[in-house]
Amino acid sequence: MLLAEDDRAIRHALERALSLEGYQVTAVADGVEALAQAHRTPPDVLLLDVMMPGIDGLQVCRVLRAEGDRTPILMLTALVETADRIAGLDAGADDYVVKPFDVEEVFARLRALLRRTGADRPAGASPAGAPKEPAGHDRQIEAAGLRMDVQARRAWRDETELELTRTEFELLELLVRNSGIVLDHSTIYDRIWGYDFGPGSKNLAVYVGYLRRKLDRPGAPQLIHTVRGVGYVLRED
Repeated sequence: MLLAEDDRAIRHALERALSLEGYQVTAVADGVEALAQAHRTPPDVLLLDVMMPGIDGLQVCRVLRAEGDRTPILMLTALVETADRIAGLDAGADDYVVKPFDVEEVFARLRALLRRTGADRPAGASPAGAPKEPAGHDRQIEAAGLRMDVQARRAWRDETELELTRTEFELLELLVRNSGIVLDHSTIYDRIWGYDFGPGSKNLAVYVGYLRRKLDRPGAPQLIHTVRGVGYVLRED
């Protein structure tokens, strides 16, 4: 794991906590060092502070994504406004933790990211009414004017290709595979993050909003609908 945090006290505390948790941690103090280390020894996961001198965490994220690096990235941020969170997702981050944070939340989000990028989900039939699991041979899926190539991790609305982050792609895939079915919040959290962050979490709403911005077209019907108090459904009205 690569940890980049310019606050010495936070960096040392996180490095110690993560090491005790069993992670092999390389800790650096700024974005320049983070990029150099990521190029030198690609990590399994990155933990990046947003506000760092010189090259900040968002810039590090943008550079790595522009290079085609898909290593999961968890951002640490003191910025709590939705626009700030969206900026991190737009840069290519997979998830974020808001300061001040509980280290157990950091552990949970890291475990969720690593589960999502680790072993494939087991194949098998889903129980009646349960969200469908991706089948290994089911490469092309379509619904509501959307088309996805799961293996190539590409998606289109009509003829326009969508530029999606890993989390956005996985969320859209889940909705497309279950088109017309209302998926509740806890089910989506479990399938996408591997962990339900509770009713106070805004993660899902932020990702759905950001995905809508990429899907919606002037004059075209909205595809992702909110079922208040329950969850979300993909359908073409």
